Amino acid sequence: AAAQVASISTPPQGSVWNTMASVIAGQARESANMRMVVQPYGGNAQMMQSVNEGLAEFSLNDVNDVISAFQGSGEYDAAMPNLRVVARINPFPVGLYVKESSGMKAVAELKGKSVPSGWDAFPIARSHISAILAAGGLTWDDVRQVPVPELIRGSDDMASGRVDSAFFAVGGPKVAEVDASVGGVRFLTVEANDDTLAKIRQVRPAFYFSQVAPAPPRVGVKEPMAFVTWDNILVAGTHVSDAQVETLLTVLFDEAEAIGTAYPPLRALDLASAYKEYPGLEYHPAAAAFFKARGVELTPVE
Repeated sequence: AAAQVASISTPPQGSVWNTMASVIAGQARESANMRMVVQPYGGNAQMMQSVNEGLAEFSLNDVNDVISAFQGSGEYDAAMPNLRVVARINPFPVGLYVKESSGMKAVAELKGKSVPSGWDAFPIARSHISAILAAGGLTWDDVRQVPVPELIRGSDDMASGRVDSAFFAVGGPKVAEVDASVGGVRFLTVEANDDTLAKIRQVRPAFYFSQVAPAPPRVGVKEPMAFVTWDNILVAGTHVSDAQVETLLTVLFDEAEAIGTAYPPLRALDLASAYKEYPGLEYHPAAAAFFKARGVELTPVE
């Protein structure tokens, strides 16, 4: 495995997935002598295609996007049958946030207000915001849609007043930047119950709610609150050797402390919860064998 070059496909530099992949690849080079490189692509579709076609060995992505790519649904015109799950990496709570001076505290209060839409350069945000609105009892018809191309521009437009809300992941550095520039921001609460869970899963089957507590890196989280959440997963192609998969998994979980120190969001790496069933997806055979050998059972779909 060490003799083979393995690449991890990611979005462009500066993205969370690119940062995560860079930390993981660096640890693989250091502790397992893997010849691992990070290969940035223009977006999710290109990085999934690279793995499906054997141009890259691994990728990190939202599990919902992997399901869509595998099935050829949503933003994907053709199925990508060569994608296999390797491990759950970490939960990824996302939300809509506003200036604290707006006085808004809940997604439901966005009725009649403006919400970023379009997302031509980051199309998966459309489904994420649809789910957040649904969890607040709203649809796109209840808000004013203001087109934005991608995440950073969306937050800049909220800071400038062009749009009332912005979309981002909890703990994103851009949220902290906007917080400092506008005198404070706040993530909006959603209603986390069985009814809204059913609604967000109509948008994407692997969405769920997670509770997030305030902490210094979680700018805009004012009190313990629920967020629409997805899992980031490590993906491999069917062409990837069992040895490469086993070696990378060994690095991930035997060196989890070092990886989490290098990038705090990866402190969520947890062997016990890393083998999770996802609707419509299969695990790479070497990953299934790794977890069995470690005594970890597959967590069924909730």
